[in-house]
Amino acid sequence: MSSSAIKLPMDQSTTIGDDVLGSIHPPGDWANFTSLIEMFDCSVRNYADRPCVDFLGKKYTYAEIDALVARAAHGFQQLGLGKGSRIGLCLPNTPYYVICYFAALKIGATLVNFNPLYAERELEYQINDSGTEIMVTLDLKQIFPKVNSCLKTTCLKRIVVCAMDEILPPVKSVLFNVLKRSELIDFPRDPQHLSFTRLTNTSGEFKAESIDPEQDLAVLQYTGGTTGVPKGAMLTHRNLAANTNQLCNWKPSTDFGNERVLAILPFFHVFAMTVVMNVGLAIGAELILLPRFELEQCLKVIAKKKPTFFPGVPTIYTAINGAENLKKFDLSSLKFCLSGGAPLPVEVKKEFEENTGCKLVEGYGLSESSPVLTANPFLAAPHPGSIGVQLGETDVQIRNPDNLTEEVAQGEKGEVCAKGPQVMQGYWNNVEATADVFTPDGYLRTGDVGYRDPEGYIYLVDRMKDIILCGGYNVYPRNIEEAIYLHPNVAEVTVIGIPDDYRGQAPKAFIKLADGKSLNKEELKDFLKDKISRIEMPSDIEFRDELPKTLIGKLSKKELVEEEAGKNQQTA
Repeated sequence: MSSSAIKLPMDQSTTIGDDVLGSIHPPGDWANFTSLIEMFDCSVRNYADRPCVDFLGKKYTYAEIDALVARAAHGFQQLGLGKGSRIGLCLPNTPYYVICYFAALKIGATLVNFNPLYAERELEYQINDSGTEIMVTLDLKQIFPKVNSCLKTTCLKRIVVCAMDEILPPVKSVLFNVLKRSELIDFPRDPQHLSFTRLTNTSGEFKAESIDPEQDLAVLQYTGGTTGVPKGAMLTHRNLAANTNQLCNWKPSTDFGNERVLAILPFFHVFAMTVVMNVGLAIGAELILLPRFELEQCLKVIAKKKPTFFPGVPTIYTAINGAENLKKFDLSSLKFCLSGGAPLPVEVKKEFEENTGCKLVEGYGLSESSPVLTANPFLAAPHPGSIGVQLGETDVQIRNPDNLTEEVAQGEKGEVCAKGPQVMQGYWNNVEATADVFTPDGYLRTGDVGYRDPEGYIYLVDRMKDIILCGGYNVYPRNIEEAIYLHPNVAEVTVIGIPDDYRGQAPKAFIKLADGKSLNKEELKDFLKDKISRIEMPSDIEFRDELPKTLIGKLSKKELVEEEAGKNQQTA
């Protein structure tokens, strides 16, 4: 897109062109792909000898990963899997994930992402709902026993067990087997279990399946577990390829074949799957994989391995800002960071950019849109608090909640709705939920309240389900959270609605203070007096050592809402 320009919404004459997005110089055969298979094969051709994956010091080139993908694909086919089969991955960030992901796609199978920290009950539900036939997992006691139990209680037929020590550098492998032996399992050798080594003990001469990018499902991405029964978002090859293309075209000044992407966010989550793994592979980057976020390890890896692109969630950037020994680490290799998964507080963005010299912008999306719908241009003037503008080929509209076919006027609040090539087909085996999530004219309902400014930038006010109804007024937790984050002693904050005898509901703030800092309720309320209205002032403030988070590190309201509901039942 060396000369492309993306039109802003709301009939603005302004365009975002190369002066904002920057120029990219892809290899000669790079194009807008219709499937991730095309994208992967192109990167293998162009960067065969370049590093593709670095896992705790053990590196694989693009050619080496490609060879393992082919052998795994052949192994899956020898097990009778093919077009329409569902292959589950219950893995943290490891080379096994990348290999089995693309092996599944190449044989026409549909990949199902599973969170390794799921409880057995959650695994059972998702396996049965998706029809997962085979699961790929690790030989760790933390994961394998739960998956293994599902052989008896679900439609799961077979498990591929991957050895942790086989993907570590030689010295670390020996130490792992000596020091961590108690964390490993010895799985049965029978028809229901096979090792990854056995799976890939093939010639690699698999039969490539023909793919209809518009219709064939690449991934079932489960979502909605915090608000009800999880639903499988049906993401086609075209959906995922489109979002990868859109993001590659959004990232400025890409040095194809030489970028390094820090992959801490788990690939089983749609944000990391697309923004970290697929975008990274599309631009020929080296993926620096870490199985989980640990602050000290993260800072050491950045200083030593010099990643240039680091997608994350706000809590990770907040943790880095608060590191006591931050100045001893060289973070100057970072050029661009994209935050997603939760609102990015303005103060967190500002402090991170001051600490690192890196540009940090916020994007927005959801599992149902592969996931990204909007993002702030990296090189544009900042628009504090905005989730940016719509990506190319995407139409984001602010709709009237009482008439979902009608746009509201510029500046007015409404439900954010979107249409684009990255939007899912619907929910797996759930016609009713699919009908509910689309407007009558086919726009995806996000469930978020937002508005658009005169320049076309979109701002989220809050989740529709999180709005606090205070005496007939709509109070938005995000607005209160942003105000509380302005206090320098606050590290994290979550605001929810609690029952109130007079107003119906009232805001309550849960706060984690920065290390070594102090603050009391009266001091905070005094600080907030000129920053929020009286109706927005929290009726209660609770300080905690830790706040609940989801498994990718997003602050979570669900547990706090349940706690408060339990208190009310006890006092009723």
